[in-house]
Amino acid sequence: MKKIGILTRDCAGMNAVIRSVVRSACIEGLEVLGIRRGFEGLIDGDIQVLNHRAVSGIINLGGTILKTARSTRFRTKAGILKALKTIKENKIDGLIVAGGNGSLTGAHQLAAQYSVPVIGIPSTIDNDVNGVAMTIGADTAVNVALDAIDKIRDTATSLERIFVVEVMGRDCGYIALRVALAGGCEDVILPEKRFNIKKICNEIVQANSRGKISWIIIVAEGKAKAIDVSKDISKVTGLETREVVLGHIQRGGRPTAYDRILAARYANYAVKILKDGESDKCVTLNNDKLTSIPLALATQPKDSEVNDYYKLIKILT
Repeated sequence: MKKIGILTRDCAGMNAVIRSVVRSACIEGLEVLGIRRGFEGLIDGDIQVLNHRAVSGIINLGGTILKTARSTRFRTKAGILKALKTIKENKIDGLIVAGGNGSLTGAHQLAAQYSVPVIGIPSTIDNDVNGVAMTIGADTAVNVALDAIDKIRDTATSLERIFVVEVMGRDCGYIALRVALAGGCEDVILPEKRFNIKKICNEIVQANSRGKISWIIIVAEGKAKAIDVSKDISKVTGLETREVVLGHIQRGGRPTAYDRILAARYANYAVKILKDGESDKCVTLNNDKLTSIPLALATQPKDSEVNDYYKLIKILT
């Protein structure tokens, strides 16, 4: 193996991944090609050479210097064949794909169906890659959201209001659950659990009668919309309620120390096992030791782990 390619999706820590891949590959005597705009760039041949100088000073930056894009063309046979042509023409001996379920599914397809050597690095703010305890970007996203919620708490207390805060999480309530617990929030609405708006309203009314002056409810975007929950609460309780949508600020920002170190470890290990001949694998940690699991397993739906944390929130509030 002489030359490898890397493509990424978008979350905090991606530049730390790119940096570690390049520097680890250089030590192994490998050339690295950066594939811009993800699978779209692989189809179009949008490629640049990455060396030590190209990745200098990027470890602290959010986003990805390689840019990224969703690719509907890669889901077609014609798109995949063009991507394979790019790999062949550029003499790419192996790929490293850093991303979430969609990216890792594409990586698995290349490896399993077209025999392209591929290693996946789990990178998504939702922390919803099956068989992976922690994905790159999740810790930063939680801390960005938590910082915002701490500020909202100041306003909620001062103005004696109810706030409904919508965070990211289409199918997974990881961010919502973590920030609700760390932020001392009164309730959380998750994709993995049913919720009863009347029960929430009754709890608010009872607490208000005892003198509780503020309330923060976290909502995962995949389960409900903050504006709808806010309107329902105002209608039932008669109390002033405001909604806040944190949106894409959770995907950006400077990566935390945890994400930078995790990115370095995952990327270094990905280069090592790719060079050693492994393929169709996703890197992960098991008891803080680097290992890998089949991409076929990593791309399956992740089992829910919310019940214990949800109960803890209810106990503490």
